Amino acid sequence: MLRCLRRTRPRIPRRPSRVSALALVLLASACSDDGRERRRALGETPTFDDVMRVADAERGGRLFGQCAACHTISPGAGDRNGPELYGVLGKPVANNSRRYGYTGALRALGGVWTPERMDLWLAAPAKLAPGTRMTFRGLPDPLDRGDLIAYLRTRSPGDGDAEARSSRP
Repeated sequence: MLRCLRRTRPRIPRRPSRVSALALVLLASACSDDGRERRRALGETPTFDDVMRVADAERGGRLFGQCAACHTISPGAGDRNGPELYGVLGKPVANNSRRYGYTGALRALGGVWTPERMDLWLAAPAKLAPGTRMTFRGLPDPLDRGDLIAYLRTRSPGDGDAEARSSRP
């Protein structure tokens, strides 16, 4: 009897079939963003304004997941290892949270968080403010930075960066 049960038991494939692999590839490609099309629209040497023109705030919200390890983005959510970032665009540098202990390097930077300055910060925080405690290496891709900045704009009360647009980094 045991011999009979062994023969009737369905065989489970150990490797995914080609059909399964193809289905996974199609599913993954359907989930990807339109980065290639947006990059093509930017051309070879895009300016910051070009990048912001095609920036995707929704994708920036997904990218913010990296930031959420240390920062909050909801009004009144408080600080973590980094300051709360709700409404940061348009505010003075090192002044978005009253409770957070900003480094002297960031306080010495001065000025306002403009979208352009935020782009420089997100590219390489330690390069913009040597001595900062922020250990994040930065986002090398200008389109990722643009998407993240577009998201930060949506997390500002009213038009939080209206003042910021008039000043440059």
